[in-house]
Amino acid sequence: MKNSLIKEVQHAMLGVLDQRQQEFLKAAMLRCLEGYEVKEEKNRSDSSEDNFRLLDAFLSAKRVEGCSEKTIKYYQTTIEKLLKTLGKPIIDIMTDDLREYLADYQEQNNSSKVTMDNMRRILSSFFSWLEDEDYIVKSPVRRIHKVKCANMIKETFTDEALEILRDTCTSLRNLAMIELLASAGIRVGELVLLNRQDINFNERSCIVFGKGDKQREVYFDARTKLHLQQYLSLRSDNNEALFVSLKAPFSRLQISGVEKAMRKLGDLASVKKVHPHKFRRTLATMAIDKGMPIEQVQNLLGHKNINTTMQYAMVNTANVKNSHRKIIG
Repeated sequence: MKNSLIKEVQHAMLGVLDQRQQEFLKAAMLRCLEGYEVKEEKNRSDSSEDNFRLLDAFLSAKRVEGCSEKTIKYYQTTIEKLLKTLGKPIIDIMTDDLREYLADYQEQNNSSKVTMDNMRRILSSFFSWLEDEDYIVKSPVRRIHKVKCANMIKETFTDEALEILRDTCTSLRNLAMIELLASAGIRVGELVLLNRQDINFNERSCIVFGKGDKQREVYFDARTKLHLQQYLSLRSDNNEALFVSLKAPFSRLQISGVEKAMRKLGDLASVKKVHPHKFRRTLATMAIDKGMPIEQVQNLLGHKNINTTMQYAMVNTANVKNSHRKIIG
């Protein structure tokens, strides 16, 4: 309990004393408290209750900011696991506690560097919010740096693979789905929220609701228009959703339903790793490859940060070589 008290005092003085002065303070307190027994008051509030009260307040703030429930759940699970494992008041959590926790987690779960950096970002967001709201003096995550991750080039569909997927489709619904995913580059979450009335066939465009409930206009090609019209002409249900289940009661298709349909289609076509997001990545790469300005690709995909767009779009090395010869000589 004595060490916990000293840590609490040190934490409270983080914004006032430098590292050397902190060490002097610790040594002075150890001398002054030598021979004394320090006990926690019985009426002191339960630390776990305080911890989860602050977590609830943080998650509420994220909801107000427009984070999706999926993101909030990820935040909650990650932070809850930390608080339960450390078992100490938030104000007592130090940088070394977090480093040890992250190291143990990585070892026990054999987690990738990407996973570990995602955890670091979540904890950084939580403790930075606590600092901004004056619950703590300084975030203990400040001195935990970004995890260096290798820039892995993720696969995209080749033109041949896309044609094979089209030829393998046995339902107009699935064909219309892959055409819309491939030509508009929308997220699967945006796809399932689309209604029939959202489609403007004259302009070959539609309005989607992206992350943070932000609207944007996206566009599709003539082939997508044709397949969408054919699919809708065969529909006999009254559901307003653009894509519905193949069997009664023809309910709105959910994200899991789209993912399952894509996996099944990939297995039938013998095309590896068929999932909705791969269509989006393929479109971004193709757009960059054919000369679309990166700012326009960013707008098309609905990215807030252009660095996110760059992660989706791989630059064709052959084009770099040709451009160098053309421009530089």
